[in-house]
Amino acid sequence: MTEKRREPATKPGNMARGGVSPKLAAGPDAAPEKRVVVVMPAYNAARTLERTYRDIPHSIVDKIILVDDVSRDDTVAIARQLGLNVIIHRQNLGYGGNQKTCYDAALEAGADAVVMLHPDYQYDATRIPALVGPILDGEKDLMLGSRFLGDPLAGGMPRWKYISNRFLTIMENRAFGLHLSEYHTGFRAYSRDLLESIPYRLNSDDFVFDQELVAQAVACHMRVGEIAVPTRYFDEASSVGFRRSVVYGLSTMKVVLRFMLHRLRLRRSRKLAKRSQPTR
Repeated sequence: MTEKRREPATKPGNMARGGVSPKLAAGPDAAPEKRVVVVMPAYNAARTLERTYRDIPHSIVDKIILVDDVSRDDTVAIARQLGLNVIIHRQNLGYGGNQKTCYDAALEAGADAVVMLHPDYQYDATRIPALVGPILDGEKDLMLGSRFLGDPLAGGMPRWKYISNRFLTIMENRAFGLHLSEYHTGFRAYSRDLLESIPYRLNSDDFVFDQELVAQAVACHMRVGEIAVPTRYFDEASSVGFRRSVVYGLSTMKVVLRFMLHRLRLRRSRKLAKRSQPTR
């Protein structure tokens, strides 16, 4: 069961002069504007949520949905004070399970593009226009915000995390036939078509959900791109520890193996097949 709260019709910074939304300023004969929905999978994000929210460019965002996975701090209270659309899990469903609720809610809200943003302030939300632009223009279906197009070590990324990230990215590039600088980012954007085409609900409820979703996108011939985002590591930001990172790395390698066996038709996977019918 979940509890929802509707977001106010008017968001800070989302109105042009005269009270007209920038999305409607082109006039009645303009093509319908595409809806951008930001989703935040949240767990104990009270210390960083407001800072993350303040950086979101509200003029291009139609709705912000926060899904709380049974936080033990004031995440829900702060989200409500900010006027977010809040969904509360009655039991902890994990990082992947949280995202499933996020994308279900975004599609239900009529999103044409969905931005997934961690509320831990590690990622620069002011980059949302650049991230979502290629999707709104019909050029890409999946966009990743890469820390490795810059200098993640200068931004405070631990060296062991840097090395493991590079190793896994090289493996995934070889398996997927792409040339991306990073796959392991908590700042992404998806087209509606992608989310309606892949069976993301079959994915893990754990952190490897993200990599399973990328494998699904590649298997379904979706167009993938990336932009640079700065790296921010600090005490208040959430971070997966070394032991969980080892589990995540092994799980990612399993995703790569499953993808290769599927592509070679040695072992077909339901996770990597397109949905038979879209959700809309």
